[in-house]
Amino acid sequence: MSITHTTCEDGMRVDITISGRFDFKLSRAFRDTYQQQPDDISIDYHINLAATDYMDSSALGMLLLIREHARNNGGSVILDQPSPPSASALRAAKFESLFRINGSLAA
Repeated sequence: MSITHTTCEDGMRVDITISGRFDFKLSRAFRDTYQQQPDDISIDYHINLAATDYMDSSALGMLLLIREHARNNGGSVILDQPSPPSASALRAAKFESLFRINGSLAA
């Protein structure tokens, strides 16, 4: 399991990639990726879930927290290319109504 992130030059976009298990063990690292960003600019967070092979309820909670953080600062969260296991968790939680999702949630 790993988490990596890059911030675009203008600071307006942060790309976060989750590989392997997305669970409670990643909560601190995940939170650090967005809490270290300035609060005075609108940031779009793109979370790539293509290599995520497991996602539990704590991961869903983390997504809700980053969504709240982004919205409070005028930004957004986009979930990119969910893998079949992550798509299944997102569908079960009906996250398509809360997030923009690039890629398929089809079973």
